Amino acid sequence: MKIIAHRDIMEMQISPSQCFDWVDYILRNKHSMKLPPKISMKMEGEIFYNTMPSILPKESIAGVKVVSRYPSRMPALDSQILLYNLDTGEQKAVLDGNFITTMRTGAVAVHAIQLLAVKNFQEIGVIGVGNTMRAAMKVLLTRYPDKKMRIKIKKYKKQHLDFIEAFSGYPNVEFVVCEDYKEVIDGSDVILSAVTYAEEDFCEDKYFKEGCLVVPIHTRGFTNCDLFFDKVFADDRGHVQNFKYFNKFKSFAEISDVLEGTAKGRENDEERILAYNIGISLHDIYFAEQIYQLAKIQGKGTECSLEAPKDKFWI
Repeated sequence: MKIIAHRDIMEMQISPSQCFDWVDYILRNKHSMKLPPKISMKMEGEIFYNTMPSILPKESIAGVKVVSRYPSRMPALDSQILLYNLDTGEQKAVLDGNFITTMRTGAVAVHAIQLLAVKNFQEIGVIGVGNTMRAAMKVLLTRYPDKKMRIKIKKYKKQHLDFIEAFSGYPNVEFVVCEDYKEVIDGSDVILSAVTYAEEDFCEDKYFKEGCLVVPIHTRGFTNCDLFFDKVFADDRGHVQNFKYFNKFKSFAEISDVLEGTAKGRENDEERILAYNIGISLHDIYFAEQIYQLAKIQGKGTECSLEAPKDKFWI
């Protein structure tokens, strides 16, 4: 069994383009895989533990991701992934899950943009400029290297300045700093939000232009959109079917349904669309398998054994 640490994964220099391809593969094959509901244990103070199992029969792998959140911890969100050989039950690896979580989340957001945004989108509103949004921006600029884009960023402490500096080398991108959420959302073709907490919705219905796509990476701040947007999509029905307004969605389908052709995505440039890609562990386990294979090739990770005796097992 390999222990693959965060440093090992970072040294592999996995490209944003590769992350997009891995995300796309899972979304196109999701219905052939097993994804039971995650178990979420919540405590006071916005602390939680989520356990997320999944099985990928065709790839002969299974796995479990464990995510915890402690607001006072750095990072607040932390995760580990257990990877198994589905044919033998052998534990193949334990991996740090933070790079995987961040990059697959960012890649899924960009996948939604490519699939559901108006084709001529140019103005993108950005709320929350932490690691997840940086991942999304890396993937976005990889997918659209020549597209002129105007990125409107919600001002937050000095993080927006660091974000702009990180992507200042891209000549096709113009950055605009906004003082409030209304300014970010008003007129934007795409609204990306990666904030993990919001006490109320960001702004009134009237600020969402016709044809806009909203991608709330962590679901917060857009419950009013549930009621008047033309279509709502999600990575998994189970993630949203307990939402307060789920039964009031005008239209709902999974992203995988659109990719398989059993549901329609965007049909015109006037539809307002909401894409709740909350995160499925199928992505995490598939990423873990690909990274495990890279680790074997590149000699990364630490070998260890947790095996019980194979002849007799007495306590």
